Amino acid sequence: MSAAKLVHGYEVVIGFETHAQLATHSKIFSRASTAFGAEPNTQACAVDLALPGTLPVMNRAAVECAIQLGLALGSHIAPRSVFARKNYFYPDLPKGYQISQFEIPVVQGGAVSFLLDGETKTVRLVRAHLEEDAGKSLHEDFIGQSGIDLNRAGTPLLEIVTEPDMRSSEEAVAYAKKLHEIVTWIGVCDGNMQEGSFRCDANVSVRKPGAPLGTRREIKNLNSFKFMQQAIDYEVRWQIEQIEDGHAIQQATVLFNPDTGETRAMRTKEDAADYRYFPDPDLPPLVIAPEWVERVRAEMVELPWVMAQRLVRDYGLPEYDAATLTQSKAMAGYFEETAKVCGQAKLASNWIMGEVSRRMNADDMVFEQAQERVGALHLASLISRITDNSISNNAAKQVVDALWNRSRVAVGDNLRDVTQAASVIDSIIEAKGLKQMNDSNELEKIIDEVLAANPKNVEEFKAGNAKALNGLVGPIMKASKGKANPAQVNDLLKKKLG
Repeated sequence: MSAAKLVHGYEVVIGFETHAQLATHSKIFSRASTAFGAEPNTQACAVDLALPGTLPVMNRAAVECAIQLGLALGSHIAPRSVFARKNYFYPDLPKGYQISQFEIPVVQGGAVSFLLDGETKTVRLVRAHLEEDAGKSLHEDFIGQSGIDLNRAGTPLLEIVTEPDMRSSEEAVAYAKKLHEIVTWIGVCDGNMQEGSFRCDANVSVRKPGAPLGTRREIKNLNSFKFMQQAIDYEVRWQIEQIEDGHAIQQATVLFNPDTGETRAMRTKEDAADYRYFPDPDLPPLVIAPEWVERVRAEMVELPWVMAQRLVRDYGLPEYDAATLTQSKAMAGYFEETAKVCGQAKLASNWIMGEVSRRMNADDMVFEQAQERVGALHLASLISRITDNSISNNAAKQVVDALWNRSRVAVGDNLRDVTQAASVIDSIIEAKGLKQMNDSNELEKIIDEVLAANPKNVEEFKAGNAKALNGLVGPIMKASKGKANPAQVNDLLKKKLG
């Protein structure tokens, strides 16, 4: 649990409920498609609507997703879990109940650890349970009425519930980002927040240090990390102001308006008893044999923190580099391919975390899009040209610029062909005249001319002023149009000046 961080004398207490849409082709209890973007009400079948005579059948792939997440989070996989009916009325819930898990969830306990300001934080998990999604109410396209789209009804979800362990909006966002990284890394969720595949609800309360937990308000459906932090910060300020003004906080569900930066109450918050949970009579208990768990464990991908340890061990990377590169499965794979081809792991790490990431962030891209601009073999070839002194670091940045600014059609080279990637890099170097001048005779001629034109700098350097050398390097680089090898220039200068 995190140490308390006080805001105007109050401790902030935050817990999360995250709905991760599972990456299955069909719904949790029917064969209806889960594909996003279909015309409204074209992907809801009789089972999803609980029409008379229909029976739900458990989706095996959804259960495997739950097992994978439980293993990744160090949780207990319940050998026997039970489905329940969660009863409530809402227009986009055609059954009048939601099939979920209550008393015995499939995933129990576990934790998510992450780095924040150089310190390891750990958030304990209560549970992760399987359930079906509801439909969607559409308000924007109708005047004076709402539409109902039931395509999402029955979509498989894992609801991941934490203990109230977070003590600031920064911790909450760091937790959410780490959980997002895990579910996308192991492939159980595509993590698309705009499409609703990864939706976070933040339970926020405040209290004086040492006092019992305060009354929480739940901020629903936070679909971006930026809005998540804004919403929590506003809610904390609002609750403190209410308490300081003598008002009691009422338990409620609230929504965040990104246009105003404010939260507003949507409805009073229900407790578990209000939902009248009872075991679903149409579904038998979910039984998961130990052999099934072990098979899933054996087939799981290498987890990010395990891979980070391997990058340190096998490539000699600093722990910071390894942790940064494994924030994304795409970035980690890109690094390994680059490093294997060029044989320069640290340089590959520096360029990926530096120039490639800088451009990616500036253009608001994900890493998969970035590597369409600069493929791993392109970067490996570029690093090879730096290490063999064909080009300087500054020239290499110009090559990355040229790659980045080409159209995707032009970048559509065979990204698996090392020879072609090297040819692309060499053609850009040639076209832009970036090849470094390494000819000693040519460099010596330029150096002699600069020395003759700058006798004062020469005298100062010989008198012991080492900084005077910089006054000579600049004109040499200018005379060579930036093509001189800086290290070679320094060596030749020192040799000539004694």
